[in-house]
Amino acid sequence: MERDARLLIALGALLFLLGLVSGLVVPLVSNPRMGLSGHLEGVMNGTFLIAIGAVWTRLVLGPRQLAWTRALLIYGTFANWGFIGLASVFGTSDSTPIAGAGHVGAPWQETIVTGGLVSVALAMLIACALLVVGFFNARRSESLA
Repeated sequence: MERDARLLIALGALLFLLGLVSGLVVPLVSNPRMGLSGHLEGVMNGTFLIAIGAVWTRLVLGPRQLAWTRALLIYGTFANWGFIGLASVFGTSDSTPIAGAGHVGAPWQETIVTGGLVSVALAMLIACALLVVGFFNARRSESLA
């Protein structure tokens, strides 16, 4: 479990760095406003992974649930940054109408970004639900001790 915590912290630091670097290319993408969103997603999701890594050992979940939670968190945070970055390069807007206003990608580009962001939403909802269960399980087990 300690190994997973270190992994999440390291990957969080990597994603934070990728978010910072992607901020440097904001003026170069098709949709700079979406590029800014990608930069912020990298920084925020990196911080989130670091925070979860710091409290990972407090979760009370079974081994399979822990593995799923870890995998979904890693996929969801990196894919969120990646698909928003892709949207900034493609100039898509179907699934991001506010940040994508005034931009339209090719239908295949819109499909890729929309599908990716739907997968991110599902991954993060499930991962966060598992985190909530794990933290409440920890609370419950502490009160029984």
